[in-house]
Amino acid sequence: MERSDGELVRETQRGDKEAFQEIVERYQRKIVAVALGMVHNRDDAIEIAQETFIKAFENLDKFKGESSLYTWLYRIVVNRAIDFQRRERRHPTVALEDRAGGTDGYDEILKEERLEDPYQQTQAREIGDRVTAAINELTPDHKAVILLREVEGLSYDEISRVMHCSKGTVMSRLH
Repeated sequence: MERSDGELVRETQRGDKEAFQEIVERYQRKIVAVALGMVHNRDDAIEIAQETFIKAFENLDKFKGESSLYTWLYRIVVNRAIDFQRRERRHPTVALEDRAGGTDGYDEILKEERLEDPYQQTQAREIGDRVTAAINELTPDHKAVILLREVEGLSYDEISRVMHCSKGTVMSRLH
């Protein structure tokens, strides 16, 4: 029988590390997907996810249950990704892999249906590249809102709780 998030949090707060492991296993893929959507590098996304779970574990005693565990974890990962992007802007790095022939890691986390027609494949890739380029030009807060809405499917209310802003601000950032 699957334990609820509330049960897992309470058990972790009492010192049950296996309960926290269950939390990690439950949310790991989604947390990595959010981080990957923000930083576009698989290794960095995994590092951010690890930092997210470390921070969550260290601060679980402060989790009051006023929001869902899911929302609380997403707020942490978004903050970690934003902090990472700010650090990277101050200390830019050069990617070692060739972006034109490589992958940005999305296909490992977010499987999508393959198109059989080469024309459709090329067209889809070009559109995807344009969308990715446009999203990369956004501020971290705007990028986070789009990813939480379009990739993770969160409602405006959930996004406003994750981002600690009003529903109107969420709608404005999405616009």
